[in-house]
Amino acid sequence: MPKTTKKAAPKTAVAEQVVKLKIPKTKGQLQLVRGMRDILPNEQPYWQFVVRKCEHMAEVYGYDRIDTPIVEHTSLFVRAVGEATDIVEKEMYAFQDKSGEYIALRPELTAGIARAYVEHGMVNQPQPVKLFSWGPFFRHDRPQAGRYRQAHHFGAEIIGSAEPILDAELISIAYHLYQELGLDVVVQVNSIGDAACRPAYRGQLMEYYKKHKRELCEDCKRRLAKNPLRLLDCKVDHCKELAQNAPQTIDHLCEECKTHFTQVLEYLDSAEIVYQLNPRIVRGLDYYTRTAFEFALPGENGEPGMALGGGGRYDGLLASLGAREATPAVGFGLGIERIILAMKERNVPMLLPPRPDVFFAQIGASARKRSLKILEDLRKAGFRVRANLTREALGPQLGLADRYGARFALILGQKEIIDETILLREMLTGSQEVIDIEKMIPELKKRLDKLGPDTEQRMVTPMQEAGDPNAQPGEDGEGFKPPVEDVADEKKGK
Repeated sequence: MPKTTKKAAPKTAVAEQVVKLKIPKTKGQLQLVRGMRDILPNEQPYWQFVVRKCEHMAEVYGYDRIDTPIVEHTSLFVRAVGEATDIVEKEMYAFQDKSGEYIALRPELTAGIARAYVEHGMVNQPQPVKLFSWGPFFRHDRPQAGRYRQAHHFGAEIIGSAEPILDAELISIAYHLYQELGLDVVVQVNSIGDAACRPAYRGQLMEYYKKHKRELCEDCKRRLAKNPLRLLDCKVDHCKELAQNAPQTIDHLCEECKTHFTQVLEYLDSAEIVYQLNPRIVRGLDYYTRTAFEFALPGENGEPGMALGGGGRYDGLLASLGAREATPAVGFGLGIERIILAMKERNVPMLLPPRPDVFFAQIGASARKRSLKILEDLRKAGFRVRANLTREALGPQLGLADRYGARFALILGQKEIIDETILLREMLTGSQEVIDIEKMIPELKKRLDKLGPDTEQRMVTPMQEAGDPNAQPGEDGEGFKPPVEDVADEKKGK
């Protein structure tokens, strides 16, 4: 018989791409890409708590939600953020996709929202348009405390009005949001002028720094030619000292910018929001005009500490993206990772989710087979229900019911299967009663109505969550440690 040769399976497009890019094959355990992080289940309550507070605040003030894509054309950020900014030059994840288009992972949220406003004709809606959003953005920067290469912002934007009261409104919303989250912040404000007055100031700034060029760090030497305003917020110690004596923007504002800034400060005074004038707040994006502001934790020696967020006015951005007429706007972005980090460092108590109404426990194979149907019936009836179908022993299951704070437990075993009954147990008192399984839902509703609504506001601090039951809100700890599962209970249940 003729010898047949086995044909190799055709390579998939992905496999061909791996070969083409010479991607090395790795062995052993794979780990996170540097600068990325997993948000694990024990972290989720903090995220839910913060995001819900943010969303509630925005909705109360009349902001509508918008979600824009993570991937946009690279040109959007080059035009909006600025070609000479650190974000575009060094930090943005930009690449050519398989169709040859130049695209980028968004390095911030505002540019995409501005693009959506123009593209979808929101100018035809009643102005100003108030929008909020939250989600990830990406910057290839050095990872540091509370900042990762994939980070998350909560942002709010007001598009379609130049009124200074709107600048104050956003500062007020963010300030009170931080207060709601248990964080005292330092509000810093500045005005960086506009196209009418900034060029003259820019010239004076360059003239000052040229005299000190040899003293500048390498980044600032590059900024001197391309983006001199960024010299003012350099974090290198010697550059910070030079910035102290540099010309200040507020001394070189035109009359319109000066009037606008004065009114913003008057509105903040009227709202009883304490703020600091900081001439070094310029923000790192080219689209900002006039008001610029930041929120920071209180630091040492009267200096602001870690920045938690910031924003400003960007009256020229939408015109640069194709708007038919000048469209003023103002917005902010708040870093969610840094907010959560600050809450944990200050042991801020966090509101836990509502307790489950009922915990379902099952004993034996027959009961386990009925479990999914019973759980779905309970869900459809509107109960908050928890269960652990992998555990067989009753003790560990009731231990979980206690841990979750369930008000009742339903227990189904072999005898109950035969009798078509189920055991209803009140967790607080330990009293229990056998009821017909067909009466399970109305009986549970009656018992819950008798107890009344669960209005208890359950709070927990990070240190308590880490295992210190005596920790009080406001105590500084060594840092957050996630709760450890009770391994002994797990072994007992097997």
